[in-house]
Formats: sequence, C-alpha cells, structure tokens
Amino acid sequence: MPRRLISSCSSETQRMTAAQLKASIRASEGRVILCQTYVDFAPLCEGTLNAELAQAFGADMIFLNGYSMDEDHLHPGLQTEVWDFNDYKPTEFRLPDLKKWIDMPLGIYLECGTSDDGTTSTAPEKKLIRSDRIASQTNILKAQQEGADFIVLGGNPGTGTSFDRIIEATRSAKTLLGDSMLIFAGKWEDGVTEKVLGDPTIPLEKSERFVMDLIDAGADVICMPMPGSRQGISVEDIRHLTTLAHTYHQGALVMTFLDGSVEGADETTIRQCSLWSKMTGADIHAIGDAGMSGVSIPEDIYAMSIAIKGRRLTFRKLGTHHR
Repeated sequence: MPRRLISSCSSETQRMTAAQLKASIRASEGRVILCQTYVDFAPLCEGTLNAELAQAFGADMIFLNGYSMDEDHLHPGLQTEVWDFNDYKPTEFRLPDLKKWIDMPLGIYLECGTSDDGTTSTAPEKKLIRSDRIASQTNILKAQQEGADFIVLGGNPGTGTSFDRIIEATRSAKTLLGDSMLIFAGKWEDGVTEKVLGDPTIPLEKSERFVMDLIDAGADVICMPMPGSRQGISVEDIRHLTTLAHTYHQGALVMTFLDGSVEGADETTIRQCSLWSKMTGADIHAIGDAGMSGVSIPEDIYAMSIAIKGRRLTFRKLGTHHR
C-alpha cells in the first residue's frame, strides 16, 4: 500500500490506483488539502498557472473548475508562455500537460445543474451549463481519457442544481468508470434553487438521505459545505453527516468546502474555518476558487495547510513534491 497522501511525493502519487488514492487519503487522518482553480479566468500571477501556485503553497490535490471537455475550447487560466529555445511562445495547456509537472492528483469539476442564472452566479458573464461542461456520459469518459484522477459532481452557483440530478450523475459515472477513478459528489454551493447539505432550513433527515443515496449511487467522497463559509452551517450538523458517511455501508470519505468567497478572507478567518472543518471529522479540506482571478489567495492556501497539518508536513509537501 502507498503511504498517506500528505507524506507522498510525485513518484508515488503518479502510480496510485483509485483504490490506493482513496486509502492514502483515509490514512492521512483528516489532513489533506484540496485546492480548486477556475480556468476560464486569466491566472492570478503572470507566467504562472493557478494550479502551480496552489501546488507551491501547500495543496495535496487540485481540481479544475470551468474546464471544457472540448479540446478546441481556449481556457485563459491554462495559457502561459513557454521558452522554445528562440523566444517565449504563448501556449495553451490541457489536463494531460498539467499532469507532467503538477505532482499531485488532479480532477475535473462537471456540472449537474440545468440552467444558468446570472442573478446568482459568481461568474455571470460565463455560461457554465454547456454540452462540453456538464456531467454527461461523453464528458465523464473524456475526463477518464485525459487522465483525471477524480471527477467532482456538483453545481456552481446559479446553475439550478438539485439533489436528484447529482445522484443521477453519480450513478451514471459509477456505471461508466467502475473503480477506475474516484467520484466526488455532493452539494456545497448553489444553495438558492435547492439548499446545500446541512442547511438548517431543511430537515436534517433530508441531508442524511442524500448522503446515503450518494453512497448507494457510487460516490467515493461526499462533498459538504465547510462551517464558516455558508450561512447557518454548523460544526455539529456537518460532523453528524460526516459520521454517517464514514459508517454507512462500507463508508465514504468526506470533503468539506471553504467557498462563498470566504477563500479570499484574511488568514485568521481561514485558520478558524479550517479548524472547524477538522472538528467535523472531514478527510479532505477544500478551498475554493473565488479568492482572486480563479484561485484562493495563495497565502490562504498556505494558512489552511499550516492549520490542518502543521509546518513539518506542509514544508515536506513543498520540498518533495517533484521527487
């Protein structure tokens, strides 16, 4: 068996099967940091992709939001200059290119919503419900072909995402992928059309049923909001749902998500939310992409990493991820 993910370097993670990755996350005992980047915005820092920044500031896993399965689609967030021995040349990258130098598991976010609503979207000028972005069978298989280590099934704000649609997409993904790729699924955002997991205005039993239905459908990781990022979300309710996910049938992993633009808050807030997240029992602590220009504030990624796994393991990740 591979080592825990928080201690693994690229020569290990690149060889992990989906089952080994899942075991490696579980063995990390609630200390894995995942960073989301939105690739339809230009990168935060010129000459550097946001995924590279996330790697440099302490992430253990990364997934791409806004990524198109259409190979002809241009992503501003995946464009930078590369030296070709004569001059710097603008270059557009895709997931297989990123896997050559981003030395950690990489995933793709696929939409389970039904329509774009610019009044509640975080990126009203961008259409997210498109044939190349939705959780269709075609796109799930394309994600597998491009070498994604996992897919994330949910809905960005303003996309009309329902519990039933996420369950349907999860079941379809499991049928197509089997055990070849990890499936993350849940509802941590787009809480206008239908509330997020753990929202106090809906019966807790509804959230419980959703967690069990996702596991029955084949989800490996259940995605929930992080206390402190969504209105009314408490440590107690998310801890209850996390315990359910861990103990139902064979048990699933849990990821709590810091988003709602709180990923752009001050470092003290990030540390507090991170500790609340750890108190829920979550296996993975995710930080969203609405900080600045499609990525969390890099110092906030670092602050979360220090709070969740301390300096020793954070420095180890920064120093050995290329080995």
